Amino acid sequence: MHVLVLGGTTEARRLAESLVGALPAGARVTSSLAGRVASPKLPPGEVRVGGFGGADGLAEWLRTHRVDALIDATHPFAGTISFHAASAAAAAHVPLLALRRPGWVPVDGDRWHPVGSLDEAAAALPALGSRAFLTTGRMGLAAFAGLDSLWFLMRSVDAPEGPCPTRMEVLLDRGPFTLEGERELIRRHRLDVLVTKDSGGDATAPKLAAAREAGIPVVVVRRPPVPEGVPVAATPEAAVEWLAGLRG
Repeated sequence: MHVLVLGGTTEARRLAESLVGALPAGARVTSSLAGRVASPKLPPGEVRVGGFGGADGLAEWLRTHRVDALIDATHPFAGTISFHAASAAAAAHVPLLALRRPGWVPVDGDRWHPVGSLDEAAAALPALGSRAFLTTGRMGLAAFAGLDSLWFLMRSVDAPEGPCPTRMEVLLDRGPFTLEGERELIRRHRLDVLVTKDSGGDATAPKLAAAREAGIPVVVVRRPPVPEGVPVAATPEAAVEWLAGLRG
């Protein structure tokens, strides 16, 4: 059996670890990373880095490498690859599962402002604060580049590229983050609004609790949908069960 995991997330690494230990001798687990992070944490098993050349290229890779199951465990906001995966899996007749951590849910005290895109987030910001904690990653900063009246603390794993806000401090860091650490960032930088994507999971969730405690608003970019007809697992354990069902 050959399983291809489209990865780059914590869940993808956990899944690869589980599969390498659980699949019978001779089975292969290949994790594919996009290559956008300079020093990624590599999962066990075989690893490939880089794109496939669109849906057609991925379909050809599935056929050439005799892949028996494809698991899309990419970031919830890596929408393009998910639709390529759905198209490629259908073309190559390979079973496909999407592994998606559950999204965040607001609780009492949260001041969330859901939006549909980074552009909508940028449009909402001036009415909510003047010192923004920007945690949407280094891609897509151009949406905020014209907000000259705002100051940004931008946190990401790697340095940003392309157009950026003119008044911005960059913090290079990788989660998981602590509640105490997020409280300190808000206090030290006098942050009065948080911008985030609904990535879900625990690694970056403390910023939401810190914002709630500080009483500051949170602009939450909603995640894109999973392609229609693709089954979804919420945990690596559920993905392993799905694979077991395929093997009979």
